[in-house]
Amino acid sequence: MQRIHIVGGGLAGLTAAITAAESRTPVTLHEAHHSLGGRARTAEGPYLTNEGPHALYHRGPHRTWLEERGLLGPLASVPPLEGARFLFRRGGALRRLPPLGLLRLARRSAHRAPVDTDFLGWATGQVGEEGARAAAHYMGVALFHHDPGSLSAAFVQERLRRATALPPEARYPVGGWARLVDRMASRAWDLGVRVETGSRVGPGDLAELGRGGPVVVATHLESARTLLGDPSLTWPGGRTALLDLAVRTRRGDPFIVSDLDAPGWIERFTAQDPTLAPADEQLVQAQIPLAPGTPRGEAVRRAEDMLDLGFTGWRDRTTWRREALASGRTGAVDPPGTTWRDRPAVDRGDGILLAGDQVAAPGLLSEVSFNSGIEAAVRAVRLLGGTPRDAPRPAGTP
Repeated sequence: MQRIHIVGGGLAGLTAAITAAESRTPVTLHEAHHSLGGRARTAEGPYLTNEGPHALYHRGPHRTWLEERGLLGPLASVPPLEGARFLFRRGGALRRLPPLGLLRLARRSAHRAPVDTDFLGWATGQVGEEGARAAAHYMGVALFHHDPGSLSAAFVQERLRRATALPPEARYPVGGWARLVDRMASRAWDLGVRVETGSRVGPGDLAELGRGGPVVVATHLESARTLLGDPSLTWPGGRTALLDLAVRTRRGDPFIVSDLDAPGWIERFTAQDPTLAPADEQLVQAQIPLAPGTPRGEAVRRAEDMLDLGFTGWRDRTTWRREALASGRTGAVDPPGTTWRDRPAVDRGDGILLAGDQVAAPGLLSEVSFNSGIEAAVRAVRLLGGTPRDAPRPAGTP
């Protein structure tokens, strides 16, 4: 019997595996690492960190998909007002409010923003340069990009609307994203998916797998390009430095510090989920997007400057520290004149399908991985003559 082979055990690969297996199609999932999760892995040990500031958005299509299968699990919300001090760096100082122009712009409909114009130019015409530039820098948290103002106005504005929605859309899996990955993996195993960890698939292996049925390549785009030998598999993404800290608890530490002078973000993740660090310690993460060629040390210095402003005495309170650089693993960004439909297509022909956060599927952040994983699985099942449980999401689904 033919089976579907899925290369990559991150969110896209697990979503594809579950979707395909629900149609009673044999599925094998190959993961090069010894654990599943991809970018959604949570570090082991007392400090449960993720690769970047992860969040599930309340109205996202993947939340519905997870909820229908009982996979969502407990979620933490943005903490109540008294524990959620949200500060903004403007002109080198911390302030409690952003420019009025940013707030006005956040209320503008995404449908009014043009695809073929850069965000900064369009937003300046809407609310003036100060508000436009602040909004562009604010969106560094959701785009992992050093210059959000240079991207498509429609692309950035859609994300600005969702990132500033009231009440906040962001939700956080309690205990870290590994708990969500574990639930998805258990669902896959219960459905009969053959999970092979430590299974690194090369170009020669791919050809062999393809003789047995459709193959879903659910890796980041750079790996897919090498695996398939297809130089057309490119799309711009972000590059960002990450600084994780555990600090001894101090009353008055902010929940978030957003840099409006340049893209940058600091979040105290234990504000909404205290289980991420030992008692009397707080888990803080800084995310500073970097331009190509800029050394990581420059971003770390910026992060430390923001910590000096917002987290009094943080250097003396630090009990653990880790630095990292995420490059090409931060999702797709759409330049002016492009939309998600212009990214590398899910269906590559000859039974090869793509899934991941840089391919032609709609959504914000990890929603792209879920949507592309569902579509790839549906197409793979149909290639084998099966009837999938889930049809692809309608074009344009946010």
